[in-house]
Amino acid sequence: MTALIGLQCHLCKASFPAEAIYVCDKCLGPLEPVYDYSSIHLTREQIERRPKNLWRYRELLPITGEPRTGFNSGYTPLVRCTRLAERLGVSELYIKDDSVNHPTLSYKDRVVSVAATRAVELGFKVLACASTGNLANSVAAHAARLGIESCVFIPDNLEAGKLLGSAIFNPTILAIAGNYDDVNRLCTQVADRYGWGFVNINLRSYYAEGAKTMGFEIVEQLGWRYPKHLISPVAGGTLLPRIVRGLRELREIGLVDGELPKVYAAQAAGCSPVVNALDAGLEYPEPVRPNTIAKSIAIGNPADGYQVIQCVKATGGAGAAVSDEAIVGAIQLLAETEGIFTEPAGGTTLAATIDLIKRGIIPPDESIVVCITGNGYKTAEVVADKLTAPVRLSRAFKEFEAWHASREAVV
Repeated sequence: MTALIGLQCHLCKASFPAEAIYVCDKCLGPLEPVYDYSSIHLTREQIERRPKNLWRYRELLPITGEPRTGFNSGYTPLVRCTRLAERLGVSELYIKDDSVNHPTLSYKDRVVSVAATRAVELGFKVLACASTGNLANSVAAHAARLGIESCVFIPDNLEAGKLLGSAIFNPTILAIAGNYDDVNRLCTQVADRYGWGFVNINLRSYYAEGAKTMGFEIVEQLGWRYPKHLISPVAGGTLLPRIVRGLRELREIGLVDGELPKVYAAQAAGCSPVVNALDAGLEYPEPVRPNTIAKSIAIGNPADGYQVIQCVKATGGAGAAVSDEAIVGAIQLLAETEGIFTEPAGGTTLAATIDLIKRGIIPPDESIVVCITGNGYKTAEVVADKLTAPVRLSRAFKEFEAWHASREAVV
């Protein structure tokens, strides 16, 4: 049983069938799934009895049959961060930690689980994507699990850990000379010509809906309540608007009430088209050329930038763009206080949170959720030269004693 009715243009509201289409042929606006909410009769108790994966919210996801993959994806920890909160001078701080998502350690395992399931339903034989790394990892892994062919397109300067994280699953990898926006343009042409299932192009309407599950989980893990403030990284713009959409849907079907949280967009200063637009009062972001260590969110022309801006404004949020230095500092701070190692995208989100707190935009006595979307072990090189080198000793006990004595003298 499915509540999926079809697709609708986000801008002009024109209706379309639930097929592999993603752009309105009338106004070129993005398409999104439409559901018959009156047919959804879910209780908190029903959800809580289900397996702890993203499909516990099956009725609010755009598939027509049974899930095909993602049975261990989602339901990642919401970590109460008391030591980090103390350092930042706030009272209630949580990390939504998708750096430990299954199987490829990023939030992309949510969106690919949904897109891959829908791709199988629609009869695609090749699963593909344009990616800055994490999405390629996830597409390759889920395609391997499904036993279907995959082809991932990436910029040719990706971090070694992210390249390895795709190659291990044996997809076809095409490394394109250029940045993500160049790769994405090429993939749009390939999708149109060859009919491959690109999760973030012709399957984007379904893929994006998987991001709602992060919002669903946050509310459930907080005891079925909204936080007051939520900070999300922004790359192509998939995540933040769908978190907001998911929060609204929970209220629509009666699982939660109250005001939506204020939602904030976090970007690196070296690639901040959305934050620039928010600061300038624009409705659409103007493209920029990326120049930041936060490569997984270095998208200069975000596909859903307009929707991000809408959502931030509608919830009373704001944007923050932070330097690469601040990003690295936030990665280290999170690791040292809470034992969580995030990649630069997560460092960006925490650094933006710190900036928003310091500027008084987020008050210290209200609940705050920071969305961490990827794992630091994929991008270890960004902090490698910032860390204390190991003390090298021989195996002689007297050498340890000498080192210990010198350490005590300094203390």
